[in-house]
Amino acid sequence: MKTKTYIPIGLATAGLLLPLAISASTPVKLTPPLGLPPMYIPAANPLTQEKIDLGRQLFMDRRLSHNNVISCAMCHVPEQGFTSHELGAAIGLQGRSLRRNSPAMYNVGYQRSLFHEGRELHLEDQVWAPLLAKNEMNMPSIGYVVEKIKMLPEYKGQFEAAFGGEATAERIGFALASYQRVMVSGNSRFDRWYYGGEKNAINAQEQRGFDVFRGKGSCITCHTVGEKSALFTDHKFYNTGHGWQRSMAPEKIIHQVQLAPGVFVDVSDEQLDDFEKPLPDVGRYEVTLDPKDRWAYKTPSLRNVAITAPYMHDGAFSTLEAVVDFYNKGGVDNEDKSPLIFPLNLTEQEKADLVAFMKTLTGDNIEQLTADARKARENYPVVRQNASDYYLESIGNSRP
Repeated sequence: MKTKTYIPIGLATAGLLLPLAISASTPVKLTPPLGLPPMYIPAANPLTQEKIDLGRQLFMDRRLSHNNVISCAMCHVPEQGFTSHELGAAIGLQGRSLRRNSPAMYNVGYQRSLFHEGRELHLEDQVWAPLLAKNEMNMPSIGYVVEKIKMLPEYKGQFEAAFGGEATAERIGFALASYQRVMVSGNSRFDRWYYGGEKNAINAQEQRGFDVFRGKGSCITCHTVGEKSALFTDHKFYNTGHGWQRSMAPEKIIHQVQLAPGVFVDVSDEQLDDFEKPLPDVGRYEVTLDPKDRWAYKTPSLRNVAITAPYMHDGAFSTLEAVVDFYNKGGVDNEDKSPLIFPLNLTEQEKADLVAFMKTLTGDNIEQLTADARKARENYPVVRQNASDYYLESIGNSRP
């Protein structure tokens, strides 16, 4: 039986990173901020400052997309809660909206599964899905990504410092996972009130909202709160009816296309005939192929929810008030809707109190995490030689 190795996370009050020592490989000890538990760190990928720094640079680098334009941070914008406020669904390399909203990255190291339908279990492996997806970053293959990074001179020293060798697929995943694991945010006003005993950390309305949250609203059933810490998710998947409703809606003849924040044009079906239509979104079913999982999506954490709009798996709701209204009505009835979703009959005051409570869940280090992300550059010079040519040369072949 394998034993999990736990490494504590940041300064208890702010989630700050503390290098233990200055060395060729600098271990990073983290202590969980108030309200969060210790994080499981894989023994094969212990945290070091060198890997975190490398992962940050990879996260911000636009050259990791085929057209040298889209970085991870283009959809997970640091200043926008590591999601994107302007877009309900992310936009990929083709300039087209994808099926889903960009999940916020805060506390992603605590997640038991990744993506809205939970198709990936490990941060070290998660990176390859967006990198290789033709409608996202569109890299042709894992080998192509590795060879392209090898061609970028500024990365040579960083991989040597972090791993003692050149870039490999495993090391790229390890570095990005290391950076994502330190996006830890806790010590919210709620934490200081509930776990820290600060009686005045939240006001009377916010306390009433917590009573609704764990009582009449039944929110706590899925957005769980423990005795010593709270991730505000049970890591499970539920059909609320929202995905079903979106999938069953009649096809539009005219589509509204967003060109920029607040700028839309109407485009007809005929004009879109040359473009491949997006696949239908049936949620967790895409992983399990179990009909009972149709339109089921993962319970998101509510930490920092006030700064991570829009909401739902497709970003359909722009405000917390709209989300509360949806659940207050009991979601949307369908054959596979979860029995945990039912009309709540909340009063207007109770709904307002519930929203006020959710706004107490913002961590105290948001500006610090944003500034940390911006330590990395986005716009290095684009390499002129095609990475696929370099790869073909390395195996003794050339283009026909």
